[in-house]
Amino acid sequence: MPVKTRNRRRSIAAGAVLALVSGLLTVAITRTADAAVVGAGSYTETPPAGAALPSGCGALTTNPRQYVTGNAPSGAVPTNDWWSSLLFKRTDCAYSEPLHAHPLSFDTAAGGLGLSYTTTPSISGTATGVSEYHYHYQQDLQVGVAGLNSPDVKVDGWSDWTVTPYWSDGARTLKATIGHGLPFAYFQITGGNAQLTTAGAPTVWSNSGGVIGFTAGGSDYVAYAPSGATWAVSGTSITSSLAGRGYFSVAVLPTTSSTSTAAKQALAGSYGTYAHAHVTGTRISYTYSPSGNNALNTTYSFTTTAREGSASGTVVALYPHQWKYLSGSTTIADSYVSARGAMRVITGASSFRTAMTFRGVLPEVPGVANSGADLTTLTNYLTAVQANPEDNRGPDTYWTGKGLGRAARIAEIADQVGNTAVRNSALAAIRSRLTNWLTASSGETQSLFYYNANWGTLIGYPASYGSDQELNDHHFHYGYYVAAAATLARFDPAWASTGQYGGMIDLLIRDANNYDRNDTRFPYLRDFDIYAGHDWASGHGSFGSGNNQESSSEGMNFANALIQWGQVTGNTAVRDAGVFLYTTQAAAIQEYWFDSSDTNFPAAFGHSTVGMVWGSGGAYATWFSAEPEMIQGINMLPITGGHLYLGYNPAYVSVNYNELTRNNGGAPTVWQDILWEFLALGNPDQALANFRANSGFTSEEGESKAHTFHWLRNLAALGTVDTSVSANHPLTATFVKNGARTYVASNLNSSPITVTFSTGTTLTVPAGKTVTTGAWSWSGGSGGGGTPQPTTPGPTTPPPTTPPPAGAANRYLISGGGLSGTAAGAGSVSVGSAGGGNHDGTPRNQVTFTATGVTNTYTGGSTAFDLFLDAGTSVGNGTQLRISYDLTGDGTFDRVETYRYFATDPVAGYEHYTQAAGLASSSGTLGNLRNGTIRVEVWNAIGNGATTLGVGNQSIIRLPLS
Repeated sequence: MPVKTRNRRRSIAAGAVLALVSGLLTVAITRTADAAVVGAGSYTETPPAGAALPSGCGALTTNPRQYVTGNAPSGAVPTNDWWSSLLFKRTDCAYSEPLHAHPLSFDTAAGGLGLSYTTTPSISGTATGVSEYHYHYQQDLQVGVAGLNSPDVKVDGWSDWTVTPYWSDGARTLKATIGHGLPFAYFQITGGNAQLTTAGAPTVWSNSGGVIGFTAGGSDYVAYAPSGATWAVSGTSITSSLAGRGYFSVAVLPTTSSTSTAAKQALAGSYGTYAHAHVTGTRISYTYSPSGNNALNTTYSFTTTAREGSASGTVVALYPHQWKYLSGSTTIADSYVSARGAMRVITGASSFRTAMTFRGVLPEVPGVANSGADLTTLTNYLTAVQANPEDNRGPDTYWTGKGLGRAARIAEIADQVGNTAVRNSALAAIRSRLTNWLTASSGETQSLFYYNANWGTLIGYPASYGSDQELNDHHFHYGYYVAAAATLARFDPAWASTGQYGGMIDLLIRDANNYDRNDTRFPYLRDFDIYAGHDWASGHGSFGSGNNQESSSEGMNFANALIQWGQVTGNTAVRDAGVFLYTTQAAAIQEYWFDSSDTNFPAAFGHSTVGMVWGSGGAYATWFSAEPEMIQGINMLPITGGHLYLGYNPAYVSVNYNELTRNNGGAPTVWQDILWEFLALGNPDQALANFRANSGFTSEEGESKAHTFHWLRNLAALGTVDTSVSANHPLTATFVKNGARTYVASNLNSSPITVTFSTGTTLTVPAGKTVTTGAWSWSGGSGGGGTPQPTTPGPTTPPPTTPPPAGAANRYLISGGGLSGTAAGAGSVSVGSAGGGNHDGTPRNQVTFTATGVTNTYTGGSTAFDLFLDAGTSVGNGTQLRISYDLTGDGTFDRVETYRYFATDPVAGYEHYTQAAGLASSSGTLGNLRNGTIRVEVWNAIGNGATTLGVGNQSIIRLPLS
C-alpha cells in the first residue's frame, strides 16, 4: 500500500517581527471579553476570525465525541496515537485506517475487526536514495459476529496503550480490546455467533473443546472460546456459539524455532492459561530519583478481568527499548517480528519494569575554550546577531518557535562570555515574543492561543503544518516556546512566575504532553506513545502505514524543555515528566530511527538511519525534501545542550555521517551547521576543522554562526559524551577526551548545590552557574553560565594578585624556591617543557618551593591557590601543581594533594590556574602543623614548550591554616 502524505513542506514563512527591546518589557494589554485569564497571560475560548478548526471526515466531524460511546472516559479525547484514526476519521467517515499495534495490526470494517501479522517487509527505493520498508497490513482474518453490518465503529474506552473499538448494527454488537504488545485481541459480542473469516481456507492444526489453532495468511492463530463451547469450520469461516457466554479471545503465536504441530499445540496451551484473563486496562508509572544517580524506573501495568478461571496475568511482547532495560522479569525464547525489531515475550505477568539511567542535560555546552583568538571570533559572531537574534522568524507557531530557539541559544552563549549587550538583546526578543503570544488581546487574530473544548487542545494561530485542523506537531512547535521560556526564567524569574506568564507556559506543556492525569482538559501525554516509547507527529494518524514522525529530535527538544523549565521553576512534576519522556525516547531513537546496534531494520533496507518512523516501518525520506542532508539532519535539529543523547554512541555518529556523505556524493552542501554539530558528538576535531575550512555556509533557519562555532570549538576541547558516568542532579554531563574526563554541572536555582558523580567526583556549583572540573579557569557570566576567563596579551610582568585576608596563613612563591608569607617584587621563573610526554600526576622537571618550621592550626578548610601562568604561543601545555604537608617536620609527608593540570592557551598573556581545576588525587589527612614543612611542586604534565610562572607577589597558595 503506498504511503499517503500530508503537505509538511518546511520553508521560511514571511511575517512581521516585533521590535526588539532591551531590558524589561512593559506591555499594555486589553484582553478580549471571552479571554480566559491565566496570571498576566490569557487565551481565547472563541476561535479567531478565519481560524481553521480540528475536524475529522472533512468538515463533518468537529466533535470527536460523536464517535465515542457513553462508556468511554470523560474529558479530552486522545489524539496523536497509534489508534487515532478510529476517532479522527480523517479519510473515512465510518471506520479507521490500519492500526499498527505490534505484534498485530488491525483494521476496522462493517463486519468487524481485521487482524494481520506480517513477517516479511516490503522494501522500495534504492540503497543510496529515498527508500522505505513496511510490514504492510495484509489481512489474515476478520473477527466479528455472524451477520454484523455496522454503519461505523465507535470507541468504547481506552487506557494508556489499549483501545476498545465498538460495533453495533442494532441487532448485533461487537466490542474488542486491542493494544501495543498484546498478542491477544479480546472480544465481547451479543446477537449472534462469534465468526472468524480467514483469507483463504484456514489450515487447522488443533481443534479441541473451546480452543482451535489454525494457520491463516501464513501466520498461526489460536481462538479461545469459553469452557463448554466448540468451534466449527466451514470453508473460510470459523464459528462458535460461545456456549451463550459472549466472550472469547484470539491470539497470534510468535515466530518459533520449530513449526511442528506439537510445538504449536504446546504454545497454544501455554497461552491458554491467560486467554480468559482479558486485559481491560493498562497504566504506566515512573519514578525519577536524582539522588539515586539519576535512575528512572518505569512500570508497565496491566489490569485483567477473569471471564473465567482465576488467572490474573497475561502474555506481553516487549519492544527492544523495553527488553534491553528489563528489570526483575525474564523473557522467553520466542519472539515476534515487528516493524521495530524483535519483540520478546513475557508470560503470566501483570506488570513489568524497566530500569534506565538519565544521563543529564545542560542549558548549553560549557565555554571551556572561549578565549584568545577564538573568543574574538565568537564575539564577532555574537555582535552580528545582536540586532536580530530571532532572525526574522514567524509568524506561525513553528517558525516563531524556531526563532525563539535561536535567540535562546544566543542568550546562553553571550552570558557565558559576559557579553551582556547581546544577551540582553536576545532575552528582550524572547520576552517580547512570548508575552505577545501568551496574551489574547482585544481584536487580535494572530499570535495568540485558542482552547478548543471539543478536542481538548490549545491551538496557536497562525497555525502551520496542520497544527490546527489535524492537531499535528504540537510538541514540535511548543517545545521551542517552553525551552526559550526556561532560558528567560533564569534571568527573569518574575516573568516565569505563576502570577505572570508561567501559567500559560504550563498550559502549552499540558496541551502537547499533559503530565497530570487529574487534568481532563487535555489528554494524558497526547503526543507520546507510552508503550512505543516515542512521539507521534500526526494528530489523526489516518494513513495506511499508521501514524508517523520524522523529527524525533524536535520531540526531544520538548522533553528537554520540560526538564529545564521544571528545574528553573521548581516544578518537579514537570521536570520528572521531562526526564521520563527524554530517557525513554532517547533509547527508542537509538533503536528505531538510528538502529545503532544494526539489529532492527530489515537487512535489505540498506540504510543506517531513517528520516521517518511509520507504524508499519520506516523511510529514508522526509515530508519536504529528498536531500540526504535533510533526511538525516531532520533527526538532529535543533542542536542544544539537551541533545547530548545524539552522542551516546560516538561510533554510530561516524556511521551516520559517513552514510550521508556517501548518499550525497560528498560533503554536505546544505545544513552544514546541523550536520557538523552532530558530527562533533563523535569526531569533534574533524567537525571543527570542517567549520574552519568553510565558515561561509548559509546557516540553517534555527541556527547562528555564533552557536555553531561555540558548539564545535568547545566539544573539540571537551571530547565526546561519557555515558559510563551518571550524577545525582539532572543538569549534568561528563565528557572524555584522550582518557581525561571533564565533569559539568549547572545550577539554575538561587542556592549553591553540591553535585556528586557516580565516580565519586563532586562539584560545588554556585547559584546560577555552570561549573566544570578539568583544566579550565572559570569566571562565569552574571546569569547562569560559567565561562573560561578570557585572556589578552599582557605585560611582561603580571599585575599583583589580590592580597590575602589579614591574618591568614598564605604563602607566596618566591624566586629561588622560597615559600614566603611575605610578598616580594614581581618576577617569574620558567617551568620546563614536558617534552611531548604525558607526566600527569608525576612531577618531571618540576620547580619546587618550600617552607620549613611552619607552626599553624588547621582550620578544617581546603587548600586554595592562584598561579599566574603564561605559555606564550605554545599549544596545549598542561601545567600541574602538587602540594605536600609534613605536619611535624620528620621528613614524611602526611598529606599530599595533586590537582588536575591546567591547559594553557597559545595566546601571549597570563592566565589563572586555581583550585577550581579540581583534585586529581589526594592521600593522607591534613592537621595542625608543629615545626612542619610545606612543599609546592609545579611542572608541565603535557606539552612541548616551557611555561612562565609568575612569582614574588604573583602566585599565591592560600592555606587552610590560622
